[in-house]
Amino acid sequence: MIPGGWKKKPLEHVAFIQTGIAKGSKKLKDSVELPYLRVANVQDGFLDLSIIKTIKVDKTKIDRYLLQVGDVLLTEGGDFDKLGRGTVWKGEIDKCVHQNHVFVARPKNGVILSEYLSLLTGSPYGKLYFLKCSKQSTNLASINSTQLKEFPVLLPPIDEQKAIANLLLYWNQAIEKTERLISAKEKRFSWLLNKLINLESVKGEWRKVKLGEVAVIAPREKLLWVEGETLLAVRLHCRGVEKRLRIKPTMTKRGRPYFRRFAGEFLIGRQNFHNGGFGIVPPELDGLIASNAITSLRAKKSLLDTDFLFFFFSRPDYYKRIGYIMDGTGQKEISEKQIISLPLKLPTIDQQKQIASILNTARREIDLLEKQAEAYRKQKRGLMQKLLTGHWRVKA
Repeated sequence: MIPGGWKKKPLEHVAFIQTGIAKGSKKLKDSVELPYLRVANVQDGFLDLSIIKTIKVDKTKIDRYLLQVGDVLLTEGGDFDKLGRGTVWKGEIDKCVHQNHVFVARPKNGVILSEYLSLLTGSPYGKLYFLKCSKQSTNLASINSTQLKEFPVLLPPIDEQKAIANLLLYWNQAIEKTERLISAKEKRFSWLLNKLINLESVKGEWRKVKLGEVAVIAPREKLLWVEGETLLAVRLHCRGVEKRLRIKPTMTKRGRPYFRRFAGEFLIGRQNFHNGGFGIVPPELDGLIASNAITSLRAKKSLLDTDFLFFFFSRPDYYKRIGYIMDGTGQKEISEKQIISLPLKLPTIDQQKQIASILNTARREIDLLEKQAEAYRKQKRGLMQKLLTGHWRVKA
């Protein structure tokens, strides 16, 4: 049901649809090289202009592909998250064109606002339409210009469009402010990590040891039954350990065995150590299971603090380098023999705990901000669903 005072019209009735330039054209007589937007530049609600490429354009067709301030950019697809993804062009780059995998919807003046249209196409309502009409294959989906032109625009009066866009702008600003703060905190954390793990240059020589001298492979007893059990997963990029709910463990004759793992154990995903695939089992995941693709270590408490070990490994210049020693020609894997031979530099146990405490505090600040940003995003998605479909009305 359309709300009172609203209309529903195909997108082509309220905006001009412009397709982009195809790469590799060989019939160019008199051309000029211009910057152009690719799918990678057009993100969900913002532009990533860190890498801008150029393309040769026939001089007689420049106006045909040129972007104008207020254009709504929409990607044709690829991965499912790229389907109908877009934002508003604000003239960030002079004389910029767009490739054929990025559509432009140019709103008609006085009919629809750019900001409102971009919010509508990016809302659950818009994404559902694009998903339903898209051409799909394994993990890929795309729309064409005809489907885009037929997008059913829910059209409130222009003053109500402004009120909706302004209200949602507050959430955008809160999200952007929080994300900037997260970025600043991440940079400070990286600086702090490198400074503290290299304190030996200030505090004196740290002891050089092999991991096997200060930790042992945790005892393990092969499980005979795994029905109803929950798997542990080691996240990449030093993001710790979590439940793996989408995959249920099964017992097969040729499959990997499973073992129960306990809080405080240090887990290493042997195929992904070089991608930051390690972490500590938190108390809330005590007793869950993991396959033998994950090695579990227990620290000798008088010699090694487990949190310090996590941060020591977390430096990219350390864990990425391990990829060079991993065995295998296809899927490489670090062996347990190699794991216990990993080199460490350790201060005293008291210094380890002090360093780990400082870094844990800094990491918790970032984690709290990330939860706050996700809460804002969730609130915004809920508001978009209500406001952009007229279930909730905003006074103009």
